[in-house]
Amino acid sequence: MFKAIAKKILGSRNDRYIKSLAPLVARIGDLEASVQPLDQAAMQARIAKMRQEVQNGRPLDELLPEVFALVREASVRALGMRHFDVQLIGGITLHQGKIAEMKTGEGKTLVATLPVVLNALSGKGVHLITVNDYLARRDAAWMGKLYEYLGLTVGVIVHGLSDQERQQAYGADITYGTNNEFGFDYLRDNMKFYKEQLVQRPLNYAIVDEVDSILIDEARTPLIISGPAEESTALYSKIDAIIPSLKLDTHFTLDEKGKSVLISEEGVARCEQILGVENLYDPANVSLQHHVLQGLRAHHLYQRDVDYIVKEGQVVIVDEFTGRLMPGRRYSDGLHQALEAKEGVKVEAENQTLASITFQNYFRMYEKLSGMTGTADTEAVEFKQIYDLEVISIPTHRNMVRKDFPDLIYKSQADKFKAIASDVKELHRKGQPVLVGTVSIEKSELLSGLLKKEGVPHDVLNAKQHEKEAEIVALAGHKGRVTIATNMAGRGTDIVLGEGVVDLGGLHILGTERHESRRIDNQLRGRAGRQGDPGSSRFYLALDDDLMRLFGSDRIAGIMDKLGMEEGEAIENRMVTKAIENAQKRVEAHNFDIRKQLLEYDNVMNQQREVIYSLRREVMVTETPEALIEGWIEELLDEVFEPLASSKGDHDPEALEATAARIEEMFTVRAEIKTGDDSEKEAVRQAVAAQLETLRVGAGEHYREIARYFLLESLDRNWKEHLLSMDHLRDGIGLRGYGQKDPKQEYKREGFTLFQSLIFTIKDASVRALCRVRIRTEVREEEFQHKQEPAGEVQYSGGSDTGERKKQPKRRDAPKVGPNDPCPCGSGKKYKKCCRK
Repeated sequence: MFKAIAKKILGSRNDRYIKSLAPLVARIGDLEASVQPLDQAAMQARIAKMRQEVQNGRPLDELLPEVFALVREASVRALGMRHFDVQLIGGITLHQGKIAEMKTGEGKTLVATLPVVLNALSGKGVHLITVNDYLARRDAAWMGKLYEYLGLTVGVIVHGLSDQERQQAYGADITYGTNNEFGFDYLRDNMKFYKEQLVQRPLNYAIVDEVDSILIDEARTPLIISGPAEESTALYSKIDAIIPSLKLDTHFTLDEKGKSVLISEEGVARCEQILGVENLYDPANVSLQHHVLQGLRAHHLYQRDVDYIVKEGQVVIVDEFTGRLMPGRRYSDGLHQALEAKEGVKVEAENQTLASITFQNYFRMYEKLSGMTGTADTEAVEFKQIYDLEVISIPTHRNMVRKDFPDLIYKSQADKFKAIASDVKELHRKGQPVLVGTVSIEKSELLSGLLKKEGVPHDVLNAKQHEKEAEIVALAGHKGRVTIATNMAGRGTDIVLGEGVVDLGGLHILGTERHESRRIDNQLRGRAGRQGDPGSSRFYLALDDDLMRLFGSDRIAGIMDKLGMEEGEAIENRMVTKAIENAQKRVEAHNFDIRKQLLEYDNVMNQQREVIYSLRREVMVTETPEALIEGWIEELLDEVFEPLASSKGDHDPEALEATAARIEEMFTVRAEIKTGDDSEKEAVRQAVAAQLETLRVGAGEHYREIARYFLLESLDRNWKEHLLSMDHLRDGIGLRGYGQKDPKQEYKREGFTLFQSLIFTIKDASVRALCRVRIRTEVREEEFQHKQEPAGEVQYSGGSDTGERKKQPKRRDAPKVGPNDPCPCGSGKKYKKCCRK
């Protein structure tokens, strides 16, 4: 109660923050008269001067009023749009590293130009991140006119660019692109071999458009770069054939909320009978058990045209939040292969993780992060806890006049869709445009079929027609238009009302069911009522909707029975609406827990990732890899001699022999170990150094590139294997809970042990490889015919731990550097025309 009284007297924190910006907004307004007389050249000169001042140490905050005034004036000239005062408030909020919640149609795209130009003065680059390639291209071209007017450069990162094109785009002052492209470029950069191949600069400042979609909705899906594993795919089709013989509630049960399957005792016996095995849970049959579970999930928990579609012989995932296709993404742990077997398309090989990162950890690497969206307030706690981002609600330029009608609730899906078709037909007859929001492709096509029977012309916008998305959405506000769209289709595209529509009540939003998240419902509603336009919205629900069935409990059904509902009859009831909202809150809390748990596990991997990527970058850019190698040799020798040091002079002859044998195996150096003292260790170190010096002299100017190659190859190969080990550890760690142990703590502890082992293995394998490299010359036939010049070749002689390499001498473990080969420096030129010259 005290909080409520204080809020009434002092205003909320949001109100006080908005009020505190008033003097700054006034100062920007006062400067307007002084920038209006400036021509383009004078404006560009002023921007260039301020850029120099910032790079000399002047704080951006001091320049904010003048830069914002320049951007406002440049926008009038280049775009014909002048920033409103509330848009200036939004721009300041973004610059200060917060989330600006702005209603649909309030001009978020234009707002972003203010902090973008200000932060571009640092010369470190500004990233503006959008949800799809279309919006990235559109906004870069549209707002690019303003940036170029002020003398700034703009780049766009979209799918299909070459490394050279990406370098150019990232090198610009301002770079637009999608969250996926930015994240994958970060991972790919940490798999490159030469610093000249890197595309990204250090992560400076990012503005995330539709921040709730990217940082909340997509946070449950990590970015993964994978390569094909060697396991056969034949078992998926074999198991798929037996799935229909397993009966629900007899052989297995489903948990639809958690999307998991539990096989009963009868089910285990049935599988053992069909597959001809004695014990399905025998460790030797763990793969069979896994395939059966994934097959059951594919058949009973994942629906075609809801969770995925089949397009051109491939299973393509549909984003559950946006309704958009996600080509290139695959479900993990064999689920995607199980779906391919179910649909009768080619079963692709399983993949092994080569690099991965969550969006949470990628975006937290930026020096400064901000975001904008129409709906963030319901997730304010998560934004603060995970990203340390405060949500600020920005006032609208004009008052919102949209009417949000109470939900209509029906007993069954059939009744609900019949009523929707009837109401849409009536609205169409009246001429009022309607945007119908559905939660899946299947539902959008079902409703489309009903409207066809009613003779109502309409457009269907779902993942199957995403190419036409912006065009269809832009026309959705015209008189008589009926548009059916999956959840957030067309997000980021303004729906402008056509002629005469204002008098008809504006755009009407019709939701066919409630989403798991209130925020997604609010996004759909927000498509109407932009910038003071009239509009209306209403949701139609049924007792057998997924949300009601899974989370609404029997309480709602009980209320309906008491109200005496008849078939086909609808009711409006605040108690039911409240119960539905409570169900949504429970789902939101459940999803937050999933994201939080994913982050807690990934934080372990993130610490390891930072160490490995930092080490990798050091190897890649260092001009003196010799110093790094010397340090590694020292550490390896300490580890080899440590057992002798701990025995304090009382040496077992077998231990001395074992140490000598290990030294020979690791470094190919014969050493007589009698005491294991520091002098013997130093003698071994000098012998190894002499061996590497011989290599350095023989390789000449190529030595550093050869050393860098083996260091990076060892790091990448062992990191890949470590990721697989961590995946296996993660898969089984939940079972530790049965032993009264905290799975997360166990994961941290065992993950740390594995990581220590990884670091040693990387150093060990790198030094072993270098100690086995021999330089010899050979005369290539093609060279003999022309110049008769000897060509250098690096020969890898193998070792006891890498027997497999002897069988594959032409792998990249044995690179050749001949006159006509690509130069090792990464320039792309032939060696004879580059470094050799």
